[in-house]
Amino acid sequence: MDGGESDDSSHFERGVDHIYEAFICPLTKEVMHDPVTLENGRTFEREAIEKWFKKCQDSNKPPSCPITSQELSSADVSPSIALRNTIEEWRWRNDAAKLDVARQALFLGNDESDVLQALMNVRQICRSIRSNRQGVRNSQLVRMIIDVLKSNSHKVRYKALQTLQVVVEGDEESKAILAEGDTVRTLVKFLSHEPSKGKEAAVSLLFELSKSEALCEKIGSVNGALILLVGLTSSNSVNVSIVDKAERTLENMERSEEVVRQMASYGSPETKLSMTTFLGELSLNNDTKVYVAQTVGSSLVDLMRSGDMPQREAALRALNNISSYEGSAKLLIGIGILPPLIKDLFYVGPNNLPIRLKEVSATILANIVNIGYDFDKATLVSDNRVENLLYLISNTGPSIQCKLLEVLVGLTTCQKTVVHVVSAIKTSGAIISLVQFVEVKENEDLRLASVKLLHNLSPFMSEELANALRGTAGQLDSLVAIISEKIPISEEQAAAAGLLAELPERDLALTREMLSVGAFEKIISKVVGIRQGEIKGMRFERNFLEGLVRILSRITFAFNNEALQTRAITFCREYNVASLFIHLIQSNGQDTIQMVSAMALENLSLESINLSHMPDLPPPSCGSIFSCMSKPPVVTGLCKIHQGVCSLRETFCLVEGGAVEKLVALLDHENVKVVEASLAALSSLLEDGLDVEKGVKILDEADGIRHVLNVLTENRTEKLTRRAVWLVERILRIEDIAREVAEQPNVSASLVDAFQNGDFRTRQIAENALKHIDKIPNFSGIFPTMA
Repeated sequence: MDGGESDDSSHFERGVDHIYEAFICPLTKEVMHDPVTLENGRTFEREAIEKWFKKCQDSNKPPSCPITSQELSSADVSPSIALRNTIEEWRWRNDAAKLDVARQALFLGNDESDVLQALMNVRQICRSIRSNRQGVRNSQLVRMIIDVLKSNSHKVRYKALQTLQVVVEGDEESKAILAEGDTVRTLVKFLSHEPSKGKEAAVSLLFELSKSEALCEKIGSVNGALILLVGLTSSNSVNVSIVDKAERTLENMERSEEVVRQMASYGSPETKLSMTTFLGELSLNNDTKVYVAQTVGSSLVDLMRSGDMPQREAALRALNNISSYEGSAKLLIGIGILPPLIKDLFYVGPNNLPIRLKEVSATILANIVNIGYDFDKATLVSDNRVENLLYLISNTGPSIQCKLLEVLVGLTTCQKTVVHVVSAIKTSGAIISLVQFVEVKENEDLRLASVKLLHNLSPFMSEELANALRGTAGQLDSLVAIISEKIPISEEQAAAAGLLAELPERDLALTREMLSVGAFEKIISKVVGIRQGEIKGMRFERNFLEGLVRILSRITFAFNNEALQTRAITFCREYNVASLFIHLIQSNGQDTIQMVSAMALENLSLESINLSHMPDLPPPSCGSIFSCMSKPPVVTGLCKIHQGVCSLRETFCLVEGGAVEKLVALLDHENVKVVEASLAALSSLLEDGLDVEKGVKILDEADGIRHVLNVLTENRTEKLTRRAVWLVERILRIEDIAREVAEQPNVSASLVDAFQNGDFRTRQIAENALKHIDKIPNFSGIFPTMA
């Protein structure tokens, strides 16, 4: 029984019949069951007055009346037989009246609270007076309670199951009524369909019924009953009562010879078809799916090869039911489900599957391919099977298209098979038709499968995807619309963002299209919403944000394009993009976001020199010869690096935005790609045309020089070393710093190593750096002097 709701409530005894004050015990305030009378004529419930006398004794006081406090000569009591008989007669009348009220309330059209109250009354009556089960039976309440099992409410069904168990407990006639019609079949279905509490109530009721041998045969005759019960006994359910009742029910059923014969008859064609059909209809838990795969998986796969179409259909639907769980799918792979499954999908000729069953085959294959189990998928991509899948996708309806796309999703998540899928799509030119699915609005599953597939393909086919999306604005607009949906972050949104993020960031034609559909405004709105906690979605939030930041960064690659430059700058100013990226480089634990943000800051910073400008000065006044000979006005507040008016929002100046210290902090990052991007952003402050000496001073004030030298000496990757050598050479142009660094042999050694082993450009720069500290090796001089 549900611990949160007890059937024992004080208002129950008030019932529907008039209650007399004499029936109430003064101590318990409830109707008495065993009334006794004291020597002073007062009447109490026996158990209550005995507790009172015990309390008097424990307090070393003589017995007394709890109402009058009168001392009594003894604690003897006399049974009040006449009153007890009167109360029992009243109870009988009251219970009969309650049953009548319950009968009127037990209709599915009534309020749920009325139905629950009626069920509770029946349980209480059956528990309080055992003989009233006859009254329950005669009033046909059993059948009415059975009808309540059709309720749409889990709670009502649960309470109806509990009530039926109380009613039939130890009562063979009530059990016989319960076994009429399809009630036992309904109880068996509850073993798979109901939540845990309902499942427990259903198996408890079946256990009560299984105490009757005739009903054991009835239970055993229901297709799937034995499989479900055995599945429950092998489950890892935290509800031990379910496991225990299932085991005890099976023990009772094993005593029935008829049940044993039924189990032996499972090999007959009729029984096979019946059982297989039922397995396709059941809602199975994962443990039961494994049990079914272990026990009848081979038989189901054999039935797939049958020439009998009804058997093939039943087998396919049963396999579809059990293939969605990794444990059972592994077993099916081992049994050999893949060859007949693939044959069913692609075979055309006599006795081939109709399209409606090919959809079931595609669903099973999609289930197996996407379970995450690392099995050999080579058989799925050999013999032009990917080409066949692509052909089917182009020549079938939305339902089967969705499942076939899901198969490709599974194949493109595997490193060994994705190359075959990519090759087939490139050869066939199928990317154009695959991209069109993102515009589907009436079938969300189909659109999700297509977006996930394109996301998986995007690292290998970024240019082809960009070309396809540029072809028609509708598809690009659809992807942006998916990202913009106002819902908790979904898998589809994360995949759509990841797809757009993989497209070439220097594809300026695509950037122009994205500007035209307002993509960047929607993207930055989502980024800000996530950072401010307004948009949430724990499962996909990280990947979604990463994709959004990567998409947003591509606007910073448009500065060098004359046609897009003005629009890109205007956008970055209006939305203060530089400030956002400075915040994002501090996203600890999110390496890709930090790396991409640093790269975007580099692009923004490189544009600062073009945007920084001298303030407009008033023209000199030449009213007299002396005023014309005066000194020009002194301009203050100029940027130390760009020698003009700078701000983070208007000119994207990293110095004005306080980004230098934050970028320096990333030079200690474990991820070399984050370090490379940070070095590149810092290098933008020492570019030609800037005041390098002041740039080095700003870097030094942020403790950046020490970190840059550490990056050089660690020599983690060739690319990182090349970037560090360039930056160190600029730093060493400052004589005071060069003298200090000359005393550090590890820095000299790293520069010598770069000079000897780097590429041509790096060796030139390393030579210049060594000259700054007078550490050039004797074999120097083979490169031309650099400015």
